[in-house]
Amino acid sequence: MSTTAKSGSPWARVTNWWDTLNRPQKWVFGILLFVAVGLSPLFTPGFIDTPGISFGGTMAQFAMIAIIAIGLNVVVGQAGLLDLGYVGFYAVGAYTVALLTSPESPWNQMSPSGFFSTPWAWLSCVPLAMAVTALTGLILGFPTLRLRGDYLAIVTLGFGEIIRLLADNLADITNGPRGLNEVAFPHFLENEQHPEGVFSVSNSSGDANYGTWWFWVGLVMIVLILLLVGNLERSRVGRAWIAVREDEDAAEVMGVNTFKFKLWAFTIGAAIGGLSGALYAGQVQYVAPPTFNIINSMLFLCAVVLGGQGNKLGVILGAFIIVYLPNRLLGVHFLGIDMGNLKYLFFGLALVVLMIFRPQGLFPVRQQLLAYGKAARSLLRARPTDTEPVK
Repeated sequence: MSTTAKSGSPWARVTNWWDTLNRPQKWVFGILLFVAVGLSPLFTPGFIDTPGISFGGTMAQFAMIAIIAIGLNVVVGQAGLLDLGYVGFYAVGAYTVALLTSPESPWNQMSPSGFFSTPWAWLSCVPLAMAVTALTGLILGFPTLRLRGDYLAIVTLGFGEIIRLLADNLADITNGPRGLNEVAFPHFLENEQHPEGVFSVSNSSGDANYGTWWFWVGLVMIVLILLLVGNLERSRVGRAWIAVREDEDAAEVMGVNTFKFKLWAFTIGAAIGGLSGALYAGQVQYVAPPTFNIINSMLFLCAVVLGGQGNKLGVILGAFIIVYLPNRLLGVHFLGIDMGNLKYLFFGLALVVLMIFRPQGLFPVRQQLLAYGKAARSLLRARPTDTEPVK
């Protein structure tokens, strides 16, 4: 395909237009988009509504998967580490909240007052879930990140399955395949209509249902994580990640401590996955092993590949496609088949087509100067042309 044809495609026009904007303009468009997306469950356009399920619930699920995609993008897209068992970190975060707050857990720390008091128990568990998951990533990464490529992928795949099997078999602690019920959630805006607050599953009617409230919480978390990851990308850590991703041997020869920075990526990505797990546990208020199977781990990776590895906003779009498409087709029948049940077929076909025509994803990351970028661009603009005399 010629360069002209590529640059004339709709996706290329959008990405090229975005790349021409300066940072303040991107902030303005980002804030407007943030407000529009946040209000979408209350004012849902008919052409994007999900008739088979609440649109607020769909967006709440999207927020969770988007957080996972951003965390996995740090590991896969930024540092170039193929992680096939990322669902394990998701499970650790969810089970941390469930074990500390579920009445069926022997480790339940709920109390009428104090750090784990009922109104604030979930919020208290969020930083603990992130810390435990980050520690898990550190413990896993320390002996395994000396491996590369397929070997690392197999090890992480095994880690994800080990976490699920532990949750399934440690019945005395995790309640086995029956799972843990009545996980804590924020008790906010309690009134006669919503005795347990707006985040409770009892608030299931109307546009501002519990799914919508959880989506708003997830949206705030997405913005905070994007700011954190964006600053890391522009720092020495981000430049080291890119060097490791492009050529680990060359980076090591140039003095980059590749193992340390890979461990940084693994730990940060694990903490973000744990945050999403805590969000899932509070929203669903039930945690069980089947949720954390290897298929879901593949779907998380699919979101990163579809959106564009290394592009934070691209992987969020990939997460939206992963969540929205099955919910949009739910209840739509063709030849007696519920199209919502064929999501794995659709995602498989999408990946095949994408790898043929756009292997870098829908929104590939733009290569740019990360160090002294503004000064370098200013010097290039001020460079005299060949026709001008040099003074």
